[in-house]
Amino acid sequence: MAKARTTAFFCKECGYESAKWAGQCPACRAWNTMVEEPVAKKENSRRAASGTVKQASEPVKLSEVSIEEEDRISTGYRELDRVLGSGIVSGSLVLVGGDPGIGKSTLLLQVCRNLAAAGHKVLYISGEESLKQIKLRANRIGEIRGELLFLCETNLEDIEEAIKKAGPQVVVIDSIQTMYRDDVSSAPGSVSQVRESTNILLQIAKGMGVSVFIVGHVTKEGVVAGPRVLEHMVDTVLYFEGERNASYRILRGVKNRFGSTNEIGVFEMREQGLTEVENPSEYLLSGRPEEASGAVVACSIEGTRPILLEVQALVAQTNFGMARRTAAGTDYNRVNLLMAVLEKRCHYEMSRYDAYVNIAGGVRMNEPALDLGIVLALVSSLKDRPVNPKCIIFGEVGLSGEVRAVSMAEQRVREAVKLGFEACILPQVCLERMQKVEGIRLFGVRNVREAIGLI
Repeated sequence: MAKARTTAFFCKECGYESAKWAGQCPACRAWNTMVEEPVAKKENSRRAASGTVKQASEPVKLSEVSIEEEDRISTGYRELDRVLGSGIVSGSLVLVGGDPGIGKSTLLLQVCRNLAAAGHKVLYISGEESLKQIKLRANRIGEIRGELLFLCETNLEDIEEAIKKAGPQVVVIDSIQTMYRDDVSSAPGSVSQVRESTNILLQIAKGMGVSVFIVGHVTKEGVVAGPRVLEHMVDTVLYFEGERNASYRILRGVKNRFGSTNEIGVFEMREQGLTEVENPSEYLLSGRPEEASGAVVACSIEGTRPILLEVQALVAQTNFGMARRTAAGTDYNRVNLLMAVLEKRCHYEMSRYDAYVNIAGGVRMNEPALDLGIVLALVSSLKDRPVNPKCIIFGEVGLSGEVRAVSMAEQRVREAVKLGFEACILPQVCLERMQKVEGIRLFGVRNVREAIGLI
């Protein structure tokens, strides 16, 4: 009889399992990602942890499935509800990732406080902090009322029993890298432990109808640590972004089975915890210079929300044989492309100048609608002529210098009117399709030369 394998090789990127090591993963083609770990013991999937045999599920028609508005629970934060898709879905599994100290635990504790105050039963399970540490953080964010229970545990079997006994509606696991199962002999945080632990939590969420939030650590590349299969197993993946020296935080939906994946929520870190920023455009434009060259206001769309932001450019004559290019908050290659368009189509000698492009506020936006704003900011700095501070600019720039249409142009213009802008430079194609908007002058342009002539 063949001897049973006790170890196997797993891919850290996709979770592929192999009996032998390979330099390249056969599934995702990633190099040097195969690690050796013990194999989890196989149990009878038809037998539950208590020893009783589970009943087989029956197939049903979609017409027999009822969907009610009560299936979604409000978190108490409109920014978070927007990213989740109008609230928490019962039985969903949500993964929250982010850099250490960015505010993941603080946000989820504040959400638990809001849910408990609204009459929901919540269980907060921490594998990294003691109850005293949690209480110190809870005292900072405010008084906690309602049925909010805390548990410090890392064993998944004990956690499963605690969830069955307490019967909560929402469970928070902080964090998945600290959880382990006894039948998996590898260390907590390994590929096997993370995958098996997430599988148990998935069964709890779907079987008991409990909404589960999982906190995940991130690697130096900015992705959730562990196998990529972890992101495929959950229903929603949220990334908490932000600079350490900035007070704002951006919650971005990367995957969402119950809503849009392009929505973002903006929060500000204060002494009392995280507070939501209801008008990010006004927040990002605060403190901008009025008569400075190289600064223009552009508009980007994140999901269904238009966000106004300031694009800054600094063009200076180079002192070396090769000009420098720097981009912060936007795509570096896109900036090089736009400068090549200016040199070829508008005959500006951009190769003789260093160029530095920055999106003020530290946010990162890669939407093509920022192209025209970047181009005009570069020309404004090159000629040292300021752009009208009450003018907003958006449009995609093609390789032949044409200004192409962008989506949701009317929503962008109406957002500019709300913030007191008086003029807007936009693609001519968008202007022809739009309805008339009161309170703002609209200038349609067909190419980059026309836009430069306007400013």
